[in-house]
Amino acid sequence: MTNALIVIDVQESFRQDPLWAAVSDPEVAAKVARLVDAARGRGELVVWVLHAEPGSNTPFDPDSGYVRFQEPLVPAPGEPQLTKTSRNAFTTTNLQQLLTTRGIRHLTITGIQTEQCCETTARLAADLGYDVTFVTDATATFPIPHRSAPEDRDVAAVLADPRTLGTDAILARTEYALAGRFATIRTTDELVGVAD
Repeated sequence: MTNALIVIDVQESFRQDPLWAAVSDPEVAAKVARLVDAARGRGELVVWVLHAEPGSNTPFDPDSGYVRFQEPLVPAPGEPQLTKTSRNAFTTTNLQQLLTTRGIRHLTITGIQTEQCCETTARLAADLGYDVTFVTDATATFPIPHRSAPEDRDVAAVLADPRTLGTDAILARTEYALAGRFATIRTTDELVGVAD
């Protein structure tokens, strides 16, 4: 087994943000679950990653109770579970050691947020010499307000602002940035071998 599926931050913390109403795919956990089942069926390693911000008094603070996987995602006994405090899944965890010890050379990346933790992990993985597959349709993201927009606006105001970068543009930009440089782009259906 030289392949690993890396499930990044598909956690309840995100559902607590009002911006969840504008998420690119509210059913992302179900797509990730299909990838997990397929990876397990092939005998591949599944690595689970959560993002935590201890002491932040936010939904990412472990004390909030929201730093847990979204349903229907449940790690199986023996599957590594890591908690990170950086954007990528390597810097503040022992992910690279875990992968090296197990002889993993190929990573499949899925999770939340597409252009942040998922893309950053994919880029770093490629720089470390891993062969990376990025499953864009099994990632999720949120509209990004313009850098000069006020931070206290509600979701409607963010979406109404023509300077807001929409989720379709974010997903497309991530694919353009990664494809042929850092990762191969695949779909959930391609990886599980089932067309809807």
